[in-house]
Order: sequence, then C-alpha cells, then structure tokens
Amino acid sequence: MYTGNGSVAAGWPAESQWVSFDYMFTANTPNMLASCAQWGVPNNSDDETADIKTAIQSIASSTGVDPRFILAVIMQESTGCVRVITTQYSVFNPGLMQSHNGTGTCNTNSAPINVPGVSATGTVQTPCPYSEISQMIEDGTAGTASGDGLEQVLQKQGNSDVSMFYRAARMYNGGSIDPSGDLGKGCCTLCYASDIANRLTGWVNAPHGCTL
Repeated sequence: MYTGNGSVAAGWPAESQWVSFDYMFTANTPNMLASCAQWGVPNNSDDETADIKTAIQSIASSTGVDPRFILAVIMQESTGCVRVITTQYSVFNPGLMQSHNGTGTCNTNSAPINVPGVSATGTVQTPCPYSEISQMIEDGTAGTASGDGLEQVLQKQGNSDVSMFYRAARMYNGGSIDPSGDLGKGCCTLCYASDIANRLTGWVNAPHGCTL
C-alpha cells in the first residue's frame, strides 16, 4: 500500500513502472469475464469484453486520458462487469466506472438481483450493446452534465508529474484531496489511489486493502 502525496519521492510508482495497456487488459480479462456473477446477472461475453477495450481506446483518444488510467478505474469500480449494478446514494453511479449521474448502463438495479427479498425492478441488458459500453466509459472519462469524469479531475488536481493520476483517482473516488495532500485521507475508499497505482503497475489479484 502506498502512502503520502502520490509523488515518486514519497515512494509512488513512476509512469515508467506502469505496464502497457495491452498487457494490463490481457492480465485483467479473466477477472472481467467472471465479474458479473456477484450481481446475479450473466457474466461478460468475449464480445462484450472486447468492446470494453475498443471503447477505452476510442475515448482515450478523444479525451487525451491515458487508456491505462481508464482501465484501472474500470477494474476498481466494477471489475469490468458490463452489467454492474447502479449504486445509489446522493447521486446515481451507474456503469463500468460508476459515473456521476451518467446515462450509460446495462443494469438499472441498485442491488444484486439474486439476493432473497430484493425487488429487482430494473432493466438488465444481455447482451450489453457497444453503444451502452461506450457511453459508460464516456460518462466516467469525459464526465457528465452533473459531475466530473477523469478528464476533469486530471485538470483540477493541480500537478503535472505522475502524481497527477493518483491525485485524480483520489478526487474521482472522494471528491477532493485532503488539505494535507495525503491521498490516504479524506472520504470514501481511503486506499483507492493506492489501489489504482498498484493496478497501473500490473497488480491483478494480489492481496490489497486499506491497512499497511
């Protein structure tokens, strides 16, 4: 687990330590293909998973956001399940990147549909069309009318070295960076930025958590 402000000086990985996008996608594909069962919905097909890759590359090109960063957030938010549930707290967080009131989703249910007593009144799309997969990634990367995507938090986080990605991850998850600059402080998943750093350097199934 990485701690501190996201800088190489604080021990966080330099961009030269990141794996390639193709390596990262291939390494994570088995998890994507098995990721939907936890929600009681059909697992990704090979075509749906291939569509995730195509959409990431397209949206990375149009937004200028590194495709590896997009993929890391997808794996963190949904394990790449195209039919992930729509989380609902103060806002709706649908789709592969659990975006801020986004429109892209292939599952409008807010809970796993295989849990006894859960009323599954939402819509589940199987197969999940490319248009929805692309919209999910567009919502999470380019942002929505009501909330930031990766493109916006990268612009707002204030740094130009590799820490920009780890700081942006902290903002995407928790909304802001603690005044101390410590990426392990603040709201929500305190090890989120550290997990993203691990994913960018090739982590797939190693133990992880929010304690040293």
